[in-house]
Amino acid sequence: MFDCIIVGAGPAGGTAAYHLAKRGHSVLVLEKESLPRYKPCGGGVSPIVQEWFDFDFSPAISLKTNKIRYTWRMGDPVEVEMETPEPLWMVMRNVFDHFLVQQAQKQGAQLQEQAEVTSIEFKSDRWQVNTANESFCCRYLIAADGGKGPMARWLGFKKRKRSMGGALESETPAPSINEPIVHLDFGTVKNGYIWNFPKAEGYSIGIGMFRGGGAQNLKGMVAEYSQQFDVDLKAYKQYGHPLSLWDGYQTLHTENAILAGEAACVVDPFTAEGIRPSIFSGLKAAEAINRVLGGEGDALEKYSQVINEEWGNDMLWAKRIAQTFYKIPEVGYKVGVKHPRSTQTMSKVLCGEATYSDVASRALKRLLGIGN
Repeated sequence: MFDCIIVGAGPAGGTAAYHLAKRGHSVLVLEKESLPRYKPCGGGVSPIVQEWFDFDFSPAISLKTNKIRYTWRMGDPVEVEMETPEPLWMVMRNVFDHFLVQQAQKQGAQLQEQAEVTSIEFKSDRWQVNTANESFCCRYLIAADGGKGPMARWLGFKKRKRSMGGALESETPAPSINEPIVHLDFGTVKNGYIWNFPKAEGYSIGIGMFRGGGAQNLKGMVAEYSQQFDVDLKAYKQYGHPLSLWDGYQTLHTENAILAGEAACVVDPFTAEGIRPSIFSGLKAAEAINRVLGGEGDALEKYSQVINEEWGNDMLWAKRIAQTFYKIPEVGYKVGVKHPRSTQTMSKVLCGEATYSDVASRALKRLLGIGN
């Protein structure tokens, strides 16, 4: 009998496991793969996440960068240096996720690898979590098995409010990286963008649609884009995956269980940032489970409220900005992206120094050509 079982060893699951185990609770993490396991992901992480932990993330960071180069349909470039105290982290998810779980294990959390959950059952006052080889029981359950995982459906969340997007990504070695720069291209793909995130080992090149762009040749677009970096994507495996974007108020708790990470649809609907919000939800999930174990009866309900108020309300502004930007992307690029302060504003949002709601009015006016 565990105090808490966490299904999924991604950023949300690892974060929740660390903070619960550190508080002295018995924790079991169930992961269907063997760690470290490959995960296609751009891998950009805001350094603000360091504030939520008492250990140093340096061993899990591939490299850091504070420069972004934007293009419009692979031309009209503009390069900006971010004015942030700490540069943006670039991580490999196999290293980053495993490192986070290892910190949880040091605090006493247990990990079961190659333990895909096959079903769950609520029995009076506890959850029974079944895998192919073994069953486990817990007082409380955190579903952190990602946007494609079955846990949310099994827990009864059949009508989650989310906006679905999709991404196609590939990790490639780089002929040479003289300076780590984040590359973002707008306009080539409808309702999305193409990216190239530098890593110590090479590039993470991908393309994503966030509002539904109909039938588009994503493979062809990203392959053409990659040629700018002397990369032939046809030589490397490409991975496609859905994006569960935040789309409004969510109920994220049920009987002795809560959703966290992309299972809770916390992905930013403007940038598709997912790691920081997943870690944030894992942190808040741990706090909620800790409180309910301490006798606070409405702690899980408050978890839904906290995520909606502290994350979701600002994501509604992100969604509004995205709808405006992707509706008129050429104007958005000229008036928004190329504006001297836009990158600094967005970097403050990513680093927690500002919110979308702080800047939405000014950004929307700029996109519509009103004011400066």
